[in-house]
Amino acid sequence: MAEAHQAVAFQFTVTPDGIDLRMSHEALRQIYLSGLYSWKKKFIRFKNGIITGVYPASPSSWLIVVVGVMSTMYAKIDPSLGLIAKINRTLDVTGYMSNQTQNIVSGVLFGTGLWVALIFSMRYTLKMLLSYHGWMFAEHGKLSTGTKIWMTLVKLFSGRKPMLYSFQTSLPRLPVPSVKDTVNRYLESVHPLMNDEQFKRMEALGKDFAINLGPKLQWYLKLKSWWAANYVSDWWEEYIYLRGRGPIMVNSNYFAMDFLYFTPTSVQAARAGNAIHAILLYRRKLDRQQIQPLMIYNVIPMCSSQYERMFNTSRIPGIETDTIQHIKDSKHIIVYHKGCFYKVWLYYDGRLLKPREIEQQMQWILDDKSKPQPGEEKLAALTAGDRVPWAKARQTYFARGKNKQSLDAVEKAAFFVTLDDTAQGYREEDPVATMDTYAKSLLHGKCYDRWFDKSFTLIVFKNGKMGLNTEHSWADAPIVGHLWENVMFSDCLELGYTEDGHCKGESSSGILMPSRLQWEIPEECQEVIERSLAVARPLADDVDFHSFPFDTFGKGLMKKAKTSPDAFVQLALQLAHYRDMGKFCLTYEASMTRLFKEGRTETVRSCTTQSCKFVQAMDDPSETLEKKVALFKAAATHHQLLYRLAMTGNGIDRHLFCLYVVSKYLAVESPFLKEVLSEPWRLSTSQTPQQHIDLNKNPGMESSGGGFGPVADDGYGVSYIIVGDNLINFHVSSKYSCPETNSHRFGKNIKQALCDIRDMFGIGKNSTK
Repeated sequence: MAEAHQAVAFQFTVTPDGIDLRMSHEALRQIYLSGLYSWKKKFIRFKNGIITGVYPASPSSWLIVVVGVMSTMYAKIDPSLGLIAKINRTLDVTGYMSNQTQNIVSGVLFGTGLWVALIFSMRYTLKMLLSYHGWMFAEHGKLSTGTKIWMTLVKLFSGRKPMLYSFQTSLPRLPVPSVKDTVNRYLESVHPLMNDEQFKRMEALGKDFAINLGPKLQWYLKLKSWWAANYVSDWWEEYIYLRGRGPIMVNSNYFAMDFLYFTPTSVQAARAGNAIHAILLYRRKLDRQQIQPLMIYNVIPMCSSQYERMFNTSRIPGIETDTIQHIKDSKHIIVYHKGCFYKVWLYYDGRLLKPREIEQQMQWILDDKSKPQPGEEKLAALTAGDRVPWAKARQTYFARGKNKQSLDAVEKAAFFVTLDDTAQGYREEDPVATMDTYAKSLLHGKCYDRWFDKSFTLIVFKNGKMGLNTEHSWADAPIVGHLWENVMFSDCLELGYTEDGHCKGESSSGILMPSRLQWEIPEECQEVIERSLAVARPLADDVDFHSFPFDTFGKGLMKKAKTSPDAFVQLALQLAHYRDMGKFCLTYEASMTRLFKEGRTETVRSCTTQSCKFVQAMDDPSETLEKKVALFKAAATHHQLLYRLAMTGNGIDRHLFCLYVVSKYLAVESPFLKEVLSEPWRLSTSQTPQQHIDLNKNPGMESSGGGFGPVADDGYGVSYIIVGDNLINFHVSSKYSCPETNSHRFGKNIKQALCDIRDMFGIGKNSTK
């Protein structure tokens, strides 16, 4: 094959006249360019490391400080209060320098020390400023004079042109709340879910814990908070994600969808070409720290640590716990199509492949008629089933030879791509069935055509629709959402397509075509694969998924009720769930703690005493409209308070979780913690970050958002994205095996609840208010 020939740098044969050495100049040129690219990348990382390391100062500020010190010295002014003279006397002992040289060196050393001291002073001051969170609790849109002064100081000490990781050393650490406060907030959260007898029992357990065992566990947690960057995140990653021995497909992985109504091309290879190139452009920006850190009000920075493992990352199965493998760079991706794995190189002539060149590679794969090797087609089912069989199979069958080389290629790839042989996406003639099928395909597919252990799998369907399936342990949804929105923006609005739907540009000759991964999978391993598939398929088939757009109204109308759109939706979900199940339940809403170093998530317990009173009043015909509105506003205000407390490190669940982990390390039992940690979340909710593509300039590019599987066997999972002013996309999941739940029924209840709250305020289409 031509590509195999080009991959060889030189060939030699032994003849009677000696050795005939033939050099391949093209291959040597590619080796040279590859090395040049690697050194260039190392230099950029080194340079960015220096810039980030001295932030909020800049490398050039060192020269300014040193020149300033030297100028004062020549003006016979001592800015060091005698330190320069002491340095001078120390240097004089060496006897190797003239007086003038000693003066220069002394000035440079003092200037450098002063510069370093200023850097640490600015960082510490910024960290102290960022530890203040009073601004979070101010009324929306109304900033006090004190808050404005505080923001001015934050801007002053934040430096200019921050890079992605510039603020990492200045972010405060997540504070550890007091045990008493956490227990009290917990008891308040479960009060509406218990009868008087149950609550009195739990109250007694909680107060006993707060007085006796709690302070002992808290001491160890405080110690960890002083030592570690974040007292929660490493334990959360390990015990919630990596130590889980069940399938991560459906139970942990989540998905992101394409545009709702718009598909820029129906050519599968072209859509894959643009999407892959856009992802690689994002990776290059990430490597160079050219992505701006996320800032609230364009002033308050959020932690960027989760971006570090977005690419070149894979979850590695273990017997007791999994690990996350991350490498600095990867120059290839793995593509799966019709049971075959292909390795695709991403660089040519020391540059990224162009979209048209990647399209050519994808088309070559689509046209390839070769058949899967024995065991190859369903190999990825190992990543969909239980973790222990996969770990044992990996140790037994993939530790050497071809299998190890091929598995290394998969696990060390930049990311994984599936060219799916089905057509998916919203179709106007059957919107319900098509959206539900689309969601299930992204969530689990055939259970063997996504590599669920990769940081993310890009899935491109036959009709040009696409989406992501994402492994959860390395990062949370907002990080992936940022990548995905950038990719969709770049795909459609920067790269674009020709009139016939192909990628723009020309393809270069001589580019290596994809190569098949080689496997030698014995029958014993094939049996393990089938057993994993036998675990995964019933799990996938049991998912009852309903994805639907709600376009009756959206954020624009909600704001007329003078409440936050998130609180509006959360109270609608409480009303819908009560009507659906006839009872209240423990409700999980994901919030973030990225105002702190290495922060991830916290739980907002959305089912509150206030929300329950509102829900009961809505279905009570004897209640007045004014009373219902007052109860809604009280519930919405309390929900916003809980959300702000969670964001500022005063949540309930992460603190109790860490206390529980400490109790396990100390081998002490806590009836209170055991009961708290065993309570099921029968309604788990999450808001996808809002879309930032300007819909006024780009109508029709509404995002569909993304979703996840049900957290409890007898509960619902609900994800939603508020798109523009007139659309909310919902993704509802449950299990067919539970006779009490039905995702389509719950979806109807959500729609009705939203409309009922709108009508309560009289802000509908026919309203005069």
